[in-house]
Amino acid sequence: MIRNFPTQVLKNASIRHALSVAFVTTFLVVATGFSQQEPSVQSATETKSTNTPTTFEVDDVHSMALFRVQHMGAGRFWGIFNDVSGTIQYTPEKSLSLNITIQTESVDSNNEQLDRHLKSPDFFNSVEFPQMTFVSISAKHIESGRFEVVGDLTIHGVKKRITVPIECSSISKLGGKTRAGFEASFEIKRSDFGVSYGVEKKVLGDETRIIVSLEGIEPGSAPKRKE
Repeated sequence: MIRNFPTQVLKNASIRHALSVAFVTTFLVVATGFSQQEPSVQSATETKSTNTPTTFEVDDVHSMALFRVQHMGAGRFWGIFNDVSGTIQYTPEKSLSLNITIQTESVDSNNEQLDRHLKSPDFFNSVEFPQMTFVSISAKHIESGRFEVVGDLTIHGVKKRITVPIECSSISKLGGKTRAGFEASFEIKRSDFGVSYGVEKKVLGDETRIIVSLEGIEPGSAPKRKE
């Protein structure tokens, strides 16, 4: 474009200055327009800071509770509970509370005969005690996304107050719904809850590792596990 300008115009300093200002101004206006049109991208862990906790409903399709005990003094045996439900209230870096229910009938060892034994009075007694629960009492923020949560754990009809480390793994708005992931890993003595089968003869260990993985989703959006 400048090649077509008359030579005398380009030689005039004041005119050259005016043209420079005009070009720069036009460039900034265009660049600003493009930047305003570009959609904002939110980090998967980013969420609006607020003093009001967000309530999440546990997505039982994508949540589970695992347990592990030593078998015959040798290997470590794992089992899983597939039916986990409840609510979570969370304010990032500030507060966390949970009310979680596990259906004991949903215990799964990948072996039908063993599942029947685990549901019997020797272990979880799912007929008399169909649910295990954890209800938080308080939570202390430790560091980014990590809390020490004090609450009441009820298994086999026995309630004990325990402290559980819980981590918020991430918060996401993928799919148009707000989701949050939480995980807890801790140990208990199952005999403290009246589940002592095999402990005396050391056929099964007493120390039980529990890992609970929860995915919460905004209320009314969680998919339901098919019966």
